[in-house]
Amino acid sequence: MAKKTQTSSFGVSKREAHDSSDFYARNLFQSANTTDVVDINVPSIQMDGWVDHIYNQTSESMPIPDNSVALSFTSPPYNVGKDYDDDMTLDEYLDLIKRVGQDVYRVLKPGGRYVINIANLGRKPYIPLHSYFYQIHSQLGFLPMGEIIWQKGKGASGSCAWGSWKSAKSPRLRDLHEYLLVFAKQGFSRPDKGVSDISSEEFMESTLSIWQIQPESAKKVGHPAPFPVELAKRVIKLYSYVDDVILDPFMGSGTTCVAAKENGRYYVGFDISPEYCQIAKERIAKVVTRESGKNGNKKNGSN
Repeated sequence: MAKKTQTSSFGVSKREAHDSSDFYARNLFQSANTTDVVDINVPSIQMDGWVDHIYNQTSESMPIPDNSVALSFTSPPYNVGKDYDDDMTLDEYLDLIKRVGQDVYRVLKPGGRYVINIANLGRKPYIPLHSYFYQIHSQLGFLPMGEIIWQKGKGASGSCAWGSWKSAKSPRLRDLHEYLLVFAKQGFSRPDKGVSDISSEEFMESTLSIWQIQPESAKKVGHPAPFPVELAKRVIKLYSYVDDVILDPFMGSGTTCVAAKENGRYYVGFDISPEYCQIAKERIAKVVTRESGKNGNKKNGSN
């Protein structure tokens, strides 16, 4: 059996069976939101009628039971002029994110996770959206669990927004990454048990803070800003059990729902665009489920 280690002023070389209680007892962590409720009895939820369903409506007040969703993964609209964007002020936009986040918190199970894919915006000025998202969701009661850097490319990939070429006058950074912000409801651990289907190799790769995944083709999907199915798959397999319910409150073309169905989970998606809801339904209908080996939804789902 490996010898246990504990927090040291010089650090430790290994982390197996590590006792970090001294580290988290320091004053730095005492003022942080660290509520960690792990022993909560949640009544069983009737899943007929609302799972495996696409809702053409806002997610500010979702027809979903309290404490019923294990994982919510989404990429919200950025309010920057895409076909589906309104021209809101920053405050109006953040109010929308807050209202949706509040209802996501309601429907999540204790220990459930909310993972948000977000990019920062602009250069003059630079708007660090991810910092606003941390503030909003912490105020709603979410516990921050970490962040993943989604590296979408290794080189310039045709980007030429250099600003002042080879001059310190006004150079511009070219973003090759977006963020995945990971939050939890009430506890950092799931109090319930289930079947995890992630392999050793997948787990080792997914628990690194940088994910290198190629972006999706907007033209191929029929949506101006889709994220790849592989991104949703990694999130789903890392943070949910088989047969969990996966929610996307800003569903777009339905990528989260596609990945959920492909990997033996139930899905629920919301979008205000009838066109994108239809695209999502068509993509989901083409998924080959693991249970049946053919196209189709689970027996007690609807769409």
